[in-house]
Amino acid sequence: MSVTPCGFARTPEKGLARLHWADTDWAVEGLPPDVAALRPLRGLEVEWPDAPVPLDGLLGLAAAGVPLTAGHAAPWVPAGLAALLTDRDWLGHASDGTARSLADLRREEHSVRLRRFAHAASPQNNPQVSIVMATKRPGLVGVALAQMERQREVAAEVLLGLHGVAFEQVREAVESCSLPVRWVEADASVPFGEVLNQAAALASGDCLAKWDDDDWYGPRHLADLFMALTYAGADVVGTTAEFFYLEPLKATIRRTTFASGASYPSEVWADHVAGGTIMVPREKFQEIGGFPGLPRAVDLEFLKSAKKADARIYRTHGLGYVLRRGLSGDHTWQLPLAHFVKVAANQWRGFRPSLLMEAA
Repeated sequence: MSVTPCGFARTPEKGLARLHWADTDWAVEGLPPDVAALRPLRGLEVEWPDAPVPLDGLLGLAAAGVPLTAGHAAPWVPAGLAALLTDRDWLGHASDGTARSLADLRREEHSVRLRRFAHAASPQNNPQVSIVMATKRPGLVGVALAQMERQREVAAEVLLGLHGVAFEQVREAVESCSLPVRWVEADASVPFGEVLNQAAALASGDCLAKWDDDDWYGPRHLADLFMALTYAGADVVGTTAEFFYLEPLKATIRRTTFASGASYPSEVWADHVAGGTIMVPREKFQEIGGFPGLPRAVDLEFLKSAKKADARIYRTHGLGYVLRRGLSGDHTWQLPLAHFVKVAANQWRGFRPSLLMEAA
């Protein structure tokens, strides 16, 4: 049985099917589970046998991203798994009409929670992650560091590239941070990519993770990236660029397609991931040649270099990440606000991220 959510279908074509114990293993409507064949289903409803049975097959389906649910949990089911399976709020959303995309979102959130549980069932030491962030905006450093401190299930260090910023401008934020922080000071004239490389040269972690100073990250952002890096066997991993907060409009939008109308799925091998979410093993980063020493388009060019180096790039879910967008001149990635409104599958007033962000 596959234990990767690669190929997860955001919009199911069918309803729920029955997962039950069939003498020696779990079965779906009497047949051995075939993950590829289960992708069109909204999920599986678990029927418990009277006596305890192995949960390996059920956990394999959870690890593969198949949404599982149960009206109750047998007393011998571990409490954490029981709580996830019996949380049926995601089923309360309509799966048709204008509400369909919201129903799909709640279903995907449920799937991610199950994946986390299933993959965490195999004990491993927390990965050592070096977070690399270059900034020209000292006022944003404190908020960024606070989000880094929230990260769970990783051991993180912070590498700051102060781009035309003196350390004294961020001293208070750095000294109040509970994580190890190291920094370099670079003149404002130094290309952005080169500042990132100077900061990355200080790394001691197993993996490098790029961080943008003005975006929002959920508390399991890094752990989810490392989980995807592991189960996919990828060289580079990142998320979908799915949630955007449009600051001038005070609105949140979610996109699931490109402007062309082509789908923008998660859990796929891809050439493109959100630049502020790139994670790469440190050795592979060095093989690729680091970030290009450019003032703009650093993420895009890094991904192109990765492809040229035959690195395999995997795109996981983007539910723990929100990109902030002001006026286009404020960003190295310049697109007008109207573009984001055009591609929105959902639009809300105010800051409305995925529930996986655990935002206040």
